[in-house]
Amino acid sequence: MSRSIRLEKTYPHPPAKVWKAVTSSAALAEWLMENDFRPEVGHEFQFRTEPAPGFDGIVNCRVLAIEEERRLSFTWVGGPVDTVVTWTLEPVAAGTRFVFEQTGFEGFHAGFVSFILESGSRKIYNKMLPDLLARMGPDGSIAGEPMDPDCEGGGLWRVLARIGGLIFRH
Repeated sequence: MSRSIRLEKTYPHPPAKVWKAVTSSAALAEWLMENDFRPEVGHEFQFRTEPAPGFDGIVNCRVLAIEEERRLSFTWVGGPVDTVVTWTLEPVAAGTRFVFEQTGFEGFHAGFVSFILESGSRKIYNKMLPDLLARMGPDGSIAGEPMDPDCEGGGLWRVLARIGGLIFRH
């Protein structure tokens, strides 16, 4: 089984602002997970959340490609998942067309996890990233707390990891 996830959104913000939200370690921690990300090709980094059965809470990543304000691609390796994530930004009249793709889910376990991640990704890109963008200034500064407590970075991943861990426990 080989599977991919692809979601497309249009955000009412300029590409420069969306780019800051996906390339700033502090911004990523607000809407995704704690991390040590740097926007440098070859940089190895981790996304970190609470461990769960079958998942140590760490997603190991390496930056593969960067096109300023256009595209960021990195590996995503954690639990049974060994994939590539690509974020593509395109300026449009309404703001920024944003495409999330996660490719390379191979085998039964990874394929099954892809369905769980796809569900979570919908919330992340429909709710959590827009919440952060609404609170982010043009300079990348972040004001206030998430408008919805469910928008705190890392919380959703803990839930998804627990579900996946319970399913794949031996």
